[in-house]
Amino acid sequence: MLLRDFILLMVVCLVWATNFIVTKLVLVHLDVPPLLFSSLRFALLLLIALPWLLPWPRPRWRIAVVGVLMGAGGFGLVSIGLMTATPSSAAVVTQLGVPITALLSVALLGERIGWRRGTGIALAFSGAIVVMYDPGGFALSVGLIFVLGSAFASAFSVVLMKKMSNVEPLQFQAWVGLASVIPLALGSVSVETDQFARAAAAGWPFFLAVGYTALFVSLLGHSIFFRLVQKYEANLISTLTLMCPLMGIALGVLITGDPFDMRMIVGTVVVLTGVAVILTAPRPPAT
Repeated sequence: MLLRDFILLMVVCLVWATNFIVTKLVLVHLDVPPLLFSSLRFALLLLIALPWLLPWPRPRWRIAVVGVLMGAGGFGLVSIGLMTATPSSAAVVTQLGVPITALLSVALLGERIGWRRGTGIALAFSGAIVVMYDPGGFALSVGLIFVLGSAFASAFSVVLMKKMSNVEPLQFQAWVGLASVIPLALGSVSVETDQFARAAAAGWPFFLAVGYTALFVSLLGHSIFFRLVQKYEANLISTLTLMCPLMGIALGVLITGDPFDMRMIVGTVVVLTGVAVILTAPRPPAT
């Protein structure tokens, strides 16, 4: 991977890691329902990218499916899951998207991982589990089923994204917004109560959070991510995004005073070692 592209991916991971802090503040401290928050985020994204919506890219089903999987699937399901699942257990389960993406990229895209990159993937995934696994906080719940569904949805969206061509990033974001806002809004109306009153009571910090997630997390972050997925192997990009939860932990330590113990230190070293192995591994030839 080119150094420039790796730096871009680091920026994306940092933006997404900051999103963890923003989302936590919105859901916990501002008491805004998760589906309403997500639906407003994608509604704003659609509004911004609407001029690039048409013409409808072909095959038409693919971009619609990717939009639903990435938006409503990736963010909607994990929001529902966090209603009952603990954050630590949800963090562990979402990382299952990495090996799922690697396996799907081999099965559906014909990508070759190679033993060195495979070793790096295993190290990075193992390190992430070490960092985020808390035996005292890992409680099995129905919510974890939704979180696992989110991991599958995100993995499928990355693989299908790889097959998309002649689609510009802003056009892609417009379709993600359109495909996501409808099911998320319907879900909010169906299962959430007093959501608009609670959002209004949250005031301007909530609307700033909606703007941040739409402009930076989705429009900037996912546009760069879209380009990188089209340029590199899906299993490479998905594995390197393991930097995101590590950055989230670092931000938690710096901003909210989260503890940083030996388990986290060891896990971080293992992840960084895995990332280094992945970056230095030769690019496997296409089959």
